[in-house]
Amino acid sequence: MIYLETERLILRDYRKEDFHEYYRLKSDAKTMYYLQDIRLFTQEQANEDFHKVLDDMSQPDRKFYFIHMELKGSHEQVGSVGYTVTDDTPVGKIVGAGYFIYPKFWGKGYTTEAFQRVLEFAFSENNVYRVSTGCLAENAGSERVMQKCGLIKEAEHIDYEWHDGKMKTRLEYRLLKREWRQK
Repeated sequence: MIYLETERLILRDYRKEDFHEYYRLKSDAKTMYYLQDIRLFTQEQANEDFHKVLDDMSQPDRKFYFIHMELKGSHEQVGSVGYTVTDDTPVGKIVGAGYFIYPKFWGKGYTTEAFQRVLEFAFSENNVYRVSTGCLAENAGSERVMQKCGLIKEAEHIDYEWHDGKMKTRLEYRLLKREWRQK
């Protein structure tokens, strides 16, 4: 079980009793605006998705490392942060990372704080070699988190993705274990 702390947050694996919070988070239209491909619309979808997450946690070749974010004092849910293993190579895991938090917590540094701790866990404890992530160019807050966490911009794909009725530009970032160590 993953259990990490930062100055203000607890970052931990989901537990069975987190189902309703998981569903509420992943079905929130504003929170998931930029993540329509993983947004949940029904309790049945959420139940299936949540049980896949719980089942995966017990596997020796775990793939999903998205974890629950909560405030230390109140235990109020902030969002979710983590990564998915896309390949396990001889030099380490290749992962796609991300984060999504409730709008009321935007602009307060929680996402940067959480993502930095997840990167530390990934590179120092979980044999991750490469972290990739990205966002739509209009999502300046998400891009700023990547920059603050030391990720390096690799690409800008113009008119790359259909989102909210129009084509939008996507930005791609990465961080290698050796780059993380140099910071």
